[in-house]
Amino acid sequence: MIEVLTGSTLNTIQDFGRPRAMTLAVARGGAMDRLALAQGNFLLGNAPGDAGIEVVFFPFRIRFDAPTALAITGAEGPATLDGRVLPANWAITAQPGQVLTVQAPSSGSRRYLTFGGGLDVPVVLGARATDVKGNFGGFHGRPLQKGDILATLPVSAADIRFPEYGYGLSHPAPLPGGTETVVRVLPAAEHHLFTPESLRIFEDSTWTLTSSANRMGYRLEGDTPMALHHRVSLFSHGIMPGTVQVPPAGQPIIQMMDANTCGGYPKIATVIEPDLRLLGQTPVGRAVRFVTVSRDEAVTAIRREATELAALERDLRTLRAGLLCA
Repeated sequence: MIEVLTGSTLNTIQDFGRPRAMTLAVARGGAMDRLALAQGNFLLGNAPGDAGIEVVFFPFRIRFDAPTALAITGAEGPATLDGRVLPANWAITAQPGQVLTVQAPSSGSRRYLTFGGGLDVPVVLGARATDVKGNFGGFHGRPLQKGDILATLPVSAADIRFPEYGYGLSHPAPLPGGTETVVRVLPAAEHHLFTPESLRIFEDSTWTLTSSANRMGYRLEGDTPMALHHRVSLFSHGIMPGTVQVPPAGQPIIQMMDANTCGGYPKIATVIEPDLRLLGQTPVGRAVRFVTVSRDEAVTAIRREATELAALERDLRTLRAGLLCA
């Protein structure tokens, strides 16, 4: 069992979400950085989408009452197990009574804790992810609070026996680099309704991520607002994570993992799936820039990420087998 020692309104249990439930007007949800969650699960021999904890508010502390395999991935920053410093992107076995403390990141904004077997919370609509808006999934449909007791799904004793020092990734999930987060986009349904000047502004401007940023959506702010050729009235229509909408004020909003499933603002672009996680790791106040790519380039990027993830899973399973047999 795992006891939560610090609570907030932001730290939640997440997996890969509910994409098949979007037709029921249920948000896709799931980890904002799916790649980081998958890497943590692979370090432990789990399935890539097993449920873990998405940590956004720091410091975050938990206590273990049984030997538990755990991994820390995602944003980089300090973490200690009973005062012992743990490297980033690292797997280790915690012993009964030990306390894990995860501090605020120095790079990125979301850290992920995964556990051998995955967290044992009910499956709702095909996933264990927390849907805070709907108050279901995860741990009683809410963020984690001090005193919550979490369980993991059963694992064998061999699955939690690592070297005392643990082991980690040499090539973790990349985080936004430089001074700005660059994301690739495809033109969306109402792209053609924007003026040529607005389309130029969209791609040439450096946008700032405002404090109005959460799992539902990110509001950006730029020096020059965008505009349509003429005023249009749209019925609410389907949207999804990655959709970039432009309300009347002319400043873009990016729909994130807990986005509503429909909306009426014009859609100028869609962030491609591999880059959506970069936004999830972008802190408030950072610059964001859009780069338009072709459909073929987007498909190539998606396939490349899938291929690299499959290779990582294979390599880590081989490494784990060697460690457990040593």
